[in-house]
Amino acid sequence: MRIDIISVLPELMESPFQTSILKRAMQKGLAEVHFHQLRNWSVGKHRKVDDEPYGGGAGMVMLVEPLDLCISELKSQRDYDEVIYLTPDGETLNQKMANSLSIKKNLIFLCGHYKGIDQRVRDLHITKEISIGDYVLTGGELAACVLADSVIRLLPGVLNDEQSALTDTFQDNLLSPPIYTRPEEYKGLKVPEILLSGHFAKIEEWRHDEAVRITQERRPDLLKD
Repeated sequence: MRIDIISVLPELMESPFQTSILKRAMQKGLAEVHFHQLRNWSVGKHRKVDDEPYGGGAGMVMLVEPLDLCISELKSQRDYDEVIYLTPDGETLNQKMANSLSIKKNLIFLCGHYKGIDQRVRDLHITKEISIGDYVLTGGELAACVLADSVIRLLPGVLNDEQSALTDTFQDNLLSPPIYTRPEEYKGLKVPEILLSGHFAKIEEWRHDEAVRITQERRPDLLKD
């Protein structure tokens, strides 16, 4: 998988991709992540990428021309499955969406900034708009890191135990059941006997029942899908 990320602050995203699972994915050649400084496509000597909105109002708007030039150049080099704009008014990211994106080959992430991007960029290029929650960040860079992490970790061979991803919270629209490790007892709190029984079918039944119980208590909306 290849992900191209367009941003006015690409340095903000470098660290997450240099550690842990994301770094491992790139070292294994399972994922490529390329950052593109939008100012490199600015047409003025001051490398301007924003201007005041037509019609007045607060804030600045990202210019259509540098964004169009950047995305067009990338698209001339390869076919992209999706051109994704990270924006608060997009579709909320969930596990089903991450699963779907994980089988794609080439993706572009566009990080919004300031008040947003000129609508014509959305009309010309954007195929999918994604939000990571109902709140506003300074820019789309952190959201792009979240999206990339949620997708790349699902690629075959990235996790040491691929079954781990299949039992994550939100897979099958359920939250995860309680989990325990050694010691068997700590400050009077004991590991449930069923987990020590060795009866794997009964353990899986217990885990499923607990997942349903916790989901009903905390996120009943998930069980309506």
